[in-house]
Amino acid sequence: QVQLVESGGGSVQSEGSLKLSCTASTDIYSSVSMAWFRQAPGKEREGVATVDSSGRSKYADSVKGRFTISLDAAKRTLYLQMSSLKPEDTAMYYCAAKTGWQFLSLNPVLYPDWGQGTQVTVSS
Repeated sequence: QVQLVESGGGSVQSEGSLKLSCTASTDIYSSVSMAWFRQAPGKEREGVATVDSSGRSKYADSVKGRFTISLDAAKRTLYLQMSSLKPEDTAMYYCAAKTGWQFLSLNPVLYPDWGQGTQVTVSS
């Protein structure tokens, strides 16, 4: 099991930017799929972006062109660069991982390892 710790959340005005980080407790050189999810109050958890250790990535339609996911295996860190933020991006953001596999999915049930989350608040 991999422990994940997110950081980088905060409050920002509409059209602003934030960069989230998620550091893993173990090396992730081997096959791994990692993803960012978010959950707003009263809403279901939704997938935002995913990347695997081969470098492939996939985004939710709502963030395409605004968010960029990247994985630095040497630093054991997953990133989410968020730009042109909107109030509807306000949510708790979680990173998730599944080691030993390479796949691209925004289905949360496929990821066994989760961080505690970092809050992102975008004001208009």
